[in-house]
Amino acid sequence: PNLALADFIAPASSGIKDYIGCFTVTAGHGLKHLMERFEKEHDDYHRIMAQALADRLAEAFAEMLHEKVGQNVWGYASNEHPDVSLGIRPAPGYPACPDHSEKSLIFNLLNAEANTGVTLTESCAMNPAASVCGTYFAHPEARYFALGSITKDQVEDYAARKGMSGKEVEKWLTSHLHYTSQSNEIESLTA
Repeated sequence: PNLALADFIAPASSGIKDYIGCFTVTAGHGLKHLMERFEKEHDDYHRIMAQALADRLAEAFAEMLHEKVGQNVWGYASNEHPDVSLGIRPAPGYPACPDHSEKSLIFNLLNAEANTGVTLTESCAMNPAASVCGTYFAHPEARYFALGSITKDQVEDYAARKGMSGKEVEKWLTSHLHYTSQSNEIESLTA
């Protein structure tokens, strides 16, 4: 099936009580200095373990926050299994939402830089490392999926909705294009 994350949120006009949320978490503050110290000591084992542990802690924090949001904000019972009752938490850059630039929207909505100390680079990498941002979907049928190949008309439509040029959208979605990018062929639809 052709799925979109929008399939897992009921429109307000439906009268269905549905939720979507955003999050940014980190376990990376101080990690860079710790890894630099291990590197100076030529201690590759501890450098790799520190990075792996921080990454896992950030993912665990995102999962714990998802459960707390489900129980305390969305009103699910504490005995409901998170995989079934709490939906999914897709992140920009992953298969269902390959556009990393969506992180900017999440950061703006949450004032994430001020609230977490996490920043985005020009290419939307998160700093410090071991940081995660994404969305929470409560829909009981929500599931993970991989976005298929994107056609030129889809790029043009997406560019118009995002207020970006086709060239910029192609840059963010290069590996998902169903055609050879001719960036100069797609003009800015927002001019």
